[in-house]
Amino acid sequence: MQGATALEGSTVRVLVVDDFEPWRRFTCLTLQKHPEMQIIGEATDGLEAVQKAELLQPDLILLDIGLPSLNGLEAARRINGVSPKSKILFVSQDLSLDIAEAAFHTTAVGYLVKSGAARELLPAVRAVLQGKQFVSGSLGAHSFGGSTHAPTDQHHHRNNIVENSHPVKVATIGHHKAGFYFDERSLLDDITQFIGASLKVGNSAIAVATKSHHEGLLRKLQASGLDIGAAVEQDRFIACDAAETMSMSIHEGILDAVRFMSCFGDLVRKAAKNATGERPRVAVYGEGAYLLWIQGNPSATITDEKLCNRLVETYDVDMLCGYLLENGQGAMDDNLFHQICAEHSSFYSR
Repeated sequence: MQGATALEGSTVRVLVVDDFEPWRRFTCLTLQKHPEMQIIGEATDGLEAVQKAELLQPDLILLDIGLPSLNGLEAARRINGVSPKSKILFVSQDLSLDIAEAAFHTTAVGYLVKSGAARELLPAVRAVLQGKQFVSGSLGAHSFGGSTHAPTDQHHHRNNIVENSHPVKVATIGHHKAGFYFDERSLLDDITQFIGASLKVGNSAIAVATKSHHEGLLRKLQASGLDIGAAVEQDRFIACDAAETMSMSIHEGILDAVRFMSCFGDLVRKAAKNATGERPRVAVYGEGAYLLWIQGNPSATITDEKLCNRLVETYDVDMLCGYLLENGQGAMDDNLFHQICAEHSSFYSR
């Protein structure tokens, strides 16, 4: 594959290695849109990855680092011995420069941060298949030494969002993130960090969540030392019941865009008036799309996420949408998961 153009020409045989099953689905569905990409196998731990690499001799391996049995770094070293022609693209949640440096001291030629995968997965695959070193934009323009076998060309993917063919720097608009959680503790930890970080610098926050999550969030925010009572009185922190708020925008099972933008626009403007940070912004956490999903309304779920994108483009807000996957409703449909990820600037799992 050396010198070949990614996603063009001969078939590229891909092995996907990750212990998070929804992530493997997303990766496979994304690559399978390109007929040149053939998913020949999946693995859930490091030892299995080495075994399948030896058996299948893939052209490309997408390899997580935090794997059970054998971590991805050691797995990459062993894979080099049993399948030396396989190109390795690390895919990890870890933003540590030390970890990325260690990754490039294996035979890997790419390091993709999962939070940017919605934008960067295909550019990363293209670069690696062309024999060029790829580094996620979230790691900055850092130069990694790497193995003597690694190529010297480097592609640092810049975090630009393209809307209507016009590139827009991320710094001018907010982030729209999705978090997928397998337990409520992880979900509450992330909400607390997201909301708390905004309030601590004098900005405002809105939480559109279930009653139980509001109660847990308030306890954790207070435990972190924030004066939540004062923030509520100042309208810097606004808590809304997700079911009640969404019901104002739903008509006969269809999410009404005008009602949605009016409702959430009013909330954002109210909160923004009292933000006192150096660069006033509003952090918005929402479970509306999640509720629409568990109510069996996937179409409205995607409409909600598209409208959240419009909010992010219209106001000075950053958004986090939470999905609790262990909710008794069964697994999320592969296609819906992929569509949800596609509507976000980044996503991750806990």
